[in-house]
Amino acid sequence: MYVVELSLKLSPMPVAVQRKELSSAETLYGQVKQAMESGQPRLLEFSCEKEESKRVCLLSSEVVAVQIYEKSAMGGGSKRPGFSFDG
Repeated sequence: MYVVELSLKLSPMPVAVQRKELSSAETLYGQVKQAMESGQPRLLEFSCEKEESKRVCLLSSEVVAVQIYEKSAMGGGSKRPGFSFDG
């Protein structure tokens, strides 16, 4: 499972979108990055792979950061999002 996490302006909680396949997560990451680079506000709509009726729509100009990471099924030893100096 892979997580594409979006940090939003003035919001303490990020928005996370999960994808089963790395290629799907990378495509989503690329779409968000491209929308951020364009500088033109547009709507970004995301849906749940498991339940297609679950959707969220965000304004691209409110996204300040996007990251992708692998979500481990195990509680301990999982990869932490972001960048850190410890392994």
